[in-house]
Amino acid sequence: MLGERHAEALGVNVSRLRITLLFLASAVTAVAVTAAGTIGFIGLVVPHLMRLVFGSLHKAVLISSAFGGGILLIMADTTARTIISPAELPVGVLTAMIGVPLFLYLLLRR
Repeated sequence: MLGERHAEALGVNVSRLRITLLFLASAVTAVAVTAAGTIGFIGLVVPHLMRLVFGSLHKAVLISSAFGGGILLIMADTTARTIISPAELPVGVLTAMIGVPLFLYLLLRR
């Protein structure tokens, strides 16, 4: 919390810790998506979409994320069932088509 210089002064290898935490966060996210399924990806996508719409208003982001997640899942499920009508497209394909470009945009924007 005091910054990288203070951590280095205390003997912490900051660059190694940063890489370790990055891999740990990636592994935890992968396990969560594996356990919850690809539909759980909506829980990662919708809050970012709502933050783009509402900015830093936490109350609005929280409430709209709850409703937006439900709406996005219903829309994705309906589209998955009707896009190739007798067969059914996995919902995760559509959520990934929404989420991956959004995350790429967020990464490249910074």
